[in-house]
Amino acid sequence: MPTVHVVGCGGTIASEPAADGAAPAKAGEELVAAVPDVAEYATLRVTDAGSRAGFDMDFGVVASAADAVRTAVADGADGVVVTHGTDTLADTAYALDLACDVPVPVVVTGSQRRFDEPGSDAPANLLTAVRAATEDRFSPGVHVAFDDELHAARDVVKTHTNALDTFQSPGTGPVATFTRATTRVHRDPERARSDVSLPADALSPDRDASAYATVPVVHSGTGVTGSALDRVVDEADGVVVEGTGLGNATGPLGDAVAEAVDRLSVVVSSRCHAGPTEAVYGTAGGGVTLRDHGVAYAGTLSTAKARVKLVLALTAGLSRDATEATFE
Repeated sequence: MPTVHVVGCGGTIASEPAADGAAPAKAGEELVAAVPDVAEYATLRVTDAGSRAGFDMDFGVVASAADAVRTAVADGADGVVVTHGTDTLADTAYALDLACDVPVPVVVTGSQRRFDEPGSDAPANLLTAVRAATEDRFSPGVHVAFDDELHAARDVVKTHTNALDTFQSPGTGPVATFTRATTRVHRDPERARSDVSLPADALSPDRDASAYATVPVVHSGTGVTGSALDRVVDEADGVVVEGTGLGNATGPLGDAVAEAVDRLSVVVSSRCHAGPTEAVYGTAGGGVTLRDHGVAYAGTLSTAKARVKLVLALTAGLSRDATEATFE
């Protein structure tokens, strides 16, 4: 049987109820023991890389997970499953896809409900992840297994606060779906990989969590001025401007971008759930004007994914030109 290594990071799937609110408490071994059916698909090994709520994740824990993935593969694992909190699960999956290049399937999963809650999705999600991690066709690359579906790390986003089918891939759909008996592949897994690989030391367990690049997000919307961007420029290493539509901003924010690009990398994303960013409109905050100022565009990446890429590229020491070239 194939060997699948499970890397625990905490999250709802590892949480237990408490008087002051649920919190991660279960180790990876407990998760595996709670789903005996996984033994039908693989021999399991387990490592704990952290025990964090998804909303409290930092790049230090993500780097520990990346190190555990690389170590597991070096020790002969045929696939790796990472358990994680759902709030930032898509961020971590994408970070691993960018900086953790290994020749086996890596599948990230979690749950919306704890093991002790009625109708828990934890057992099914863990089982689906292990099944996916045993299939060579999902390698290389990182995927997310949730609600009987497999999504590409690059495309998947959390879309609902508590629904069990929260993870979706707007604009592309899942890579595969799972039934009790089989796996149905809907699109080429090779095309679901990230569009660029970053140096492995972009996620290094030797680096303190506070040493990662500082990249805030500034949102555009009705009546937004440039003051928010002006306030963060001095303390940031880069910034993501979440625009509207195709990647446009208000006039005052566009003027602030013109000043900011002389000092740091500015990446423009869209607050829309699907579709690319494109330079079409003029005026002070339109995409053509922003492009002429020298911004990079996030393409079809979500704002959160664009921020993850920018953080890791800058942390890895890529030059400004090389960093911006990783975007579309």
